[in-house]
Amino acid sequence: MDSAASENYILDLLGKELSETLFYHGLHHTLDVANAALILAKEEGIEHEESFGLLKTAAFFHDSGFINTYKDHEEEGCRIVRSSLPLFQYTEEQIEIICGMIMATKIPQSPKTHLEKIICDADLDYLGRDDFELIAGTLFQELFIRNLIPDENTWNKIQVKFIGAHYYHTNSAIKKRESRKQEHLNSLLALIKI
Repeated sequence: MDSAASENYILDLLGKELSETLFYHGLHHTLDVANAALILAKEEGIEHEESFGLLKTAAFFHDSGFINTYKDHEEEGCRIVRSSLPLFQYTEEQIEIICGMIMATKIPQSPKTHLEKIICDADLDYLGRDDFELIAGTLFQELFIRNLIPDENTWNKIQVKFIGAHYYHTNSAIKKRESRKQEHLNSLLALIKI
């Protein structure tokens, strides 16, 4: 598998094809998730070169479906993976592992393998980071412009429900992000009461 070439291919495609109104799910999010996934993989002891490469590829392709659709973008991402990765010498088995990781990120997340747990935690890494409010604001903008959320108070209630039900899957993410995530949840709860 030529992961470097596949990454260049998808980053170029995302840069050209993603809507400018994907304030959250833009190219910056893909790069953020890939970075978080690689850090988590090291912290989780992933040393097998192929596993590391498959995780990295999945991170770069995980939101590629947004090129063509907003709803069910994970399925569309897998379609893109299945049509493009054979061009970069990925085997059918490798492609299915990557699709498993992409589908695991669908909300509500349902990871089964260690790699799927890592990419799920990387995808929602921001929930427990200091830049949470800034990033959450971009998701609000993205949903608001698509008429999927009417106002900020409704958004805050959705976030409370989402964060309250969310849990990290890897020990590394739990140690690193869980307590800060709970602080964000408490701040949102205080906002809703106003």
